[in-house]
Amino acid sequence: MVEYDLEKVTIRLPSRYIRALDFLVKVDDFPSRSEAIRAAIRDFVYNRVEVVMDKVKKMEEAEKTLADMEIFEENYLKK
Repeated sequence: MVEYDLEKVTIRLPSRYIRALDFLVKVDDFPSRSEAIRAAIRDFVYNRVEVVMDKVKKMEEAEKTLADMEIFEENYLKK
């Protein structure tokens, strides 16, 4: 297992989530609640970074399109 510089975070979760976490630990999917929560947060962060990067790319494309429109307007539509 890779060692990380870990920080303690306290969260409150609905009891049904805790029961589900405990089930995953009992069936040996995860060695502990902490590992299950770390995996969930890791997956969330990686997925969210992809979503945010897609938004950034779309914003950059939109800015380029607007700049191209302004150049077109200056060259062809103004008399």
